[in-house]
Amino acid sequence: MPSFDAVLEAELAGLVAIGRRRACPEVAGASRTTVAVSGEPRLSFCSNDYLGLADHPALPAAAAASAARDGFGASASRLVSGDLPAHRDLEQALAGFFGRQAALAFPTGYQTNIGVLTALAGPDDVIVSDALNHASIIDGCRLSRSRFAVYPHRDSDAAARLLNEARTARRRFLVTESLFSMDGDDAPLGQLAEAAKSHDAILIVDEAHAVGVLGPRGRGLCAAAGVVPDVLIGTLGKALATAGGFAAGSRVLRDLLVNRARSFIFTTALPPPVAAAALAALQIVDSPEGDRRRALLRAHADRLSPQLAALRPSGFETGVCAAAGSPIQPYVVGTDADAVALSAVLAERRIFVPAIRPPTVPVGSARLRITLSASHAPADVDRLLTALRPPA
Repeated sequence: MPSFDAVLEAELAGLVAIGRRRACPEVAGASRTTVAVSGEPRLSFCSNDYLGLADHPALPAAAAASAARDGFGASASRLVSGDLPAHRDLEQALAGFFGRQAALAFPTGYQTNIGVLTALAGPDDVIVSDALNHASIIDGCRLSRSRFAVYPHRDSDAAARLLNEARTARRRFLVTESLFSMDGDDAPLGQLAEAAKSHDAILIVDEAHAVGVLGPRGRGLCAAAGVVPDVLIGTLGKALATAGGFAAGSRVLRDLLVNRARSFIFTTALPPPVAAAALAALQIVDSPEGDRRRALLRAHADRLSPQLAALRPSGFETGVCAAAGSPIQPYVVGTDADAVALSAVLAERRIFVPAIRPPTVPVGSARLRITLSASHAPADVDRLLTALRPPA
């Protein structure tokens, strides 16, 4: 009988055979746009640091002040060792920023989706979910033990039909991302909100990739569409350049999550300095400096998007089209091998954009997931486009 390690090696060999064995690149550097990859400098277009706040001096300053006051680690679950000032301050600011009664912070965005869905939904309920929702939403649906139905990407009519078919369920939930993480396109939030209202469903929207970036002063696509979801989920680890996630809504929602969300109850809380740094980032987002950074980011997207489309091979239609101003600009090439090869070409030209392959994206849609930051310069975008153009 083979050893356990031998079994695992065989599984890894299977991934190698289909070109899908992955490893974490070794990077270094305070900036997320200029990094050292295995010791060599690269211009990076793969970070979610959309506003370029990862090396902003206000964040470590806030973290240092919090650490001096409260120490670094939270030491336990907040239900055991209590809320610290940094947690309370951050949650109050998040609730105010989104115009909601309350917010609850989780250690990660992944834990937020799992905690919300498993706390609210159960075996007698139905969750209707977009086909391209993030893995954390999919796992939350599964762990809730609810029945869950998947509608084709961005198809609000199909979502409405599935909600109607679930009319005998105890509760119906409609869950979507607002800006999708791999395609960079946006959900039809107005139509989805109407479908949820018409079928007495609870609307949950994950604004992870829109918070700080899109909508009025970075308040997300729900605010831009005039939609108020029952639960608004966001992350602190992308445009806010720190770590953690949050759910915002009513006070009674927060109270229920404190009592039922296992990924909040049974884990050590967000370190106070991280919460303090996230609050500092939120204050930048909601300021003239945040407006300036969003304008830079939008200009980069407007510069890159049409030229990426022009570079696509003739006759190769992907159906993937990033939303206006989206910092996520996918360049779909199709096969896993082609995506890996193109990433290698860029690496030779000192540009860092790893290939994204299944299961992260559907088979046949391997891509470069190009992400923009306010820290990029227009010349950086031009350099990327030059590197992507085939030889004359």
